[in-house]
Amino acid sequence: MALGTVAVIGGGVIGSLVARQIVHRHPADSVLVLDRDSVGCGASRRSAGLHFPRGSSERVRRMSGYSQEFYEKLKVDRPTSPIYPVGMSLLSQADPDGLERTYAEPARRNDSPAALDTCGAQIRVPPHMSVWDVRGAHYADVHRLTQMLITDLRTRAAVREGVRVTALNPGGAGVGLSLSTGEQLTVDRVVLAPGPWLGEPAWADLVAPLGARIKKIVALHIDQHADETDRALVFHDEDAFLLPLAYRGHWLFSYTCPDWDVDPDQIGAHLVAHDVERARECLSRYAPSLALRCTSGRVFCDAYSGSGQPLVHRLDPDGRVVFAGAANGSGYRLAPAIAAEAVQLLDTGVKGSSR
Repeated sequence: MALGTVAVIGGGVIGSLVARQIVHRHPADSVLVLDRDSVGCGASRRSAGLHFPRGSSERVRRMSGYSQEFYEKLKVDRPTSPIYPVGMSLLSQADPDGLERTYAEPARRNDSPAALDTCGAQIRVPPHMSVWDVRGAHYADVHRLTQMLITDLRTRAAVREGVRVTALNPGGAGVGLSLSTGEQLTVDRVVLAPGPWLGEPAWADLVAPLGARIKKIVALHIDQHADETDRALVFHDEDAFLLPLAYRGHWLFSYTCPDWDVDPDQIGAHLVAHDVERARECLSRYAPSLALRCTSGRVFCDAYSGSGQPLVHRLDPDGRVVFAGAANGSGYRLAPAIAAEAVQLLDTGVKGSSR
């Protein structure tokens, strides 16, 4: 069944893939992508873009597998896509059964070394930890990829950048949208993919029952040359990783920042002293020499759910507005699966309203 006119609010990697999914599944429908900035310039622009086949639950593992297949096919179909395969090692003291449940087919090394050569330094491997190889990892320039996806969509969808949605009112006849340009629109369906902008007045009340929160995300840059032969290293127990960004020519160290309930419009894009101190404290446990080289980086924030799983939910009784996001820092990694679930929910709503 037709969806009619669908507005996708948010032109990040999730929103762009939602729009792509709609035009592929419903080519006769009208799609409008709205973004308050240029597409891909929110959380997607600051994303490390690391994908690896991991999930803390059956649903997330399934979503991770779906997304991996999607990205692999996209790279085959569009060889110039900014998606780069990368070898990956995993360092953890977790039990093997737990790791095998979390990661798709990790291959444990029988001869775990005392140190790993990574990022031009030796990473200390404590005696109680094991080193694993993880297959199927890649990373992407998410900003460029999002722009590529939107460029492909422009012949089949309308794209409005620099246009903020100031009001969103679902009703029986459709969903009313007020725009910052003064325009008033009525569409049949809306997919809300706002990234960390959960508190926008237009939808804050609709989103509040989901219980999602905004957390600061920090990654430090290490001025060490990176190329295609370098391997990423995941510190599983720390929820941190070292990633060779060959397309930028340097390494990135991502760690878990504990700052919650930040405002994406107020957080700023610069590092502060405690960002650097926390990153160095984490990395010093394994590579003190690298910790001292963390002197620049990237800062932003993202939406997190209370369950640790992405949120794909109807926000109104008629199912005209669907929320897609709160992926807990894994927006790129799970975006294709989130988009598929969101469009499936739209389809289900249309079928339900016809009975």
